[in-house]
Amino acid sequence: MKNPIIQFLRKLELDIYVEWLDFIILFLDISIILFLAWLISRLSRRIILGIEGKMTEHTATDDTKRIKTLSRVMRYITSVVIFALSTMTVLSTLGIPVAPLIATAGVAGVAIGFGAQSLVKDFFTGFVILIENQVRQGDRVNIAGKFGSVEEVTLRYIRLRDYEGVVHFVPNSAISVVTNYSRNFIYAVMDVCVAYKTDLNHLNQTLIQVAKAMREDPKFSDLILADLEIAGLDNFGDSSIVVKCRIKVDTNSQLLIKREFQGRLKLAFEQEDIEIPFPQLVIQQPPKITPSIT
Repeated sequence: MKNPIIQFLRKLELDIYVEWLDFIILFLDISIILFLAWLISRLSRRIILGIEGKMTEHTATDDTKRIKTLSRVMRYITSVVIFALSTMTVLSTLGIPVAPLIATAGVAGVAIGFGAQSLVKDFFTGFVILIENQVRQGDRVNIAGKFGSVEEVTLRYIRLRDYEGVVHFVPNSAISVVTNYSRNFIYAVMDVCVAYKTDLNHLNQTLIQVAKAMREDPKFSDLILADLEIAGLDNFGDSSIVVKCRIKVDTNSQLLIKREFQGRLKLAFEQEDIEIPFPQLVIQQPPKITPSIT
């Protein structure tokens, strides 16, 4: 149905104003489409963030990272969908047929898919990683030979920062095994080397006393989750015997507890006169043979 204003202007033979009016109407239509796209994008972002806030209030701390990661991915997907729909709507308003473009894009997508199989694998693997909750932001992981703290998880890659501050971007397609050090708890495992002459009962009592003192210390009481476990004599070395033990700790405190325990253990060894061995070499000389005088 034709616009009555345009019909009125044509009757007055004011076609030049009709052309300007068509342009203004087209401009207004596109502006409204873009405004609605921006508004829907903002509203969807607020809704997703609101759902994220509500879910994090009623979930355990361990699941909060997963919720935030999924929320970020959902915001990204929503933005892409809104951008695609608004672009097609603007093209349709301009009189450009959208159906042929969609068909062409589908054929091109298949062709690109064959040439970019690694990229497709990245997105598929990233989706599986998120759904199965293998990695979350803030976790300490070892993936594709890189160890560090997870700063970002996307459908394309995982961004890690190692102890030296170096950032690694690991494509999801390169991930075959995920070693996660940030799930519920972790053990600070230590190999205690002492001299062969050491009394093992005395050694075990010293280990227990050091661990008990650490657990009673307010700085570490919340980080240590259980008493020291002594596995016992683990190995006979060249110059020492090795006793293996471990402490169950919070996931982010493994190195802190391990270093503190070993530092206190050295002081305890000095007080208890337990020898910390070092490589030793015993040289035996054959007895002197005195030549007999006949």
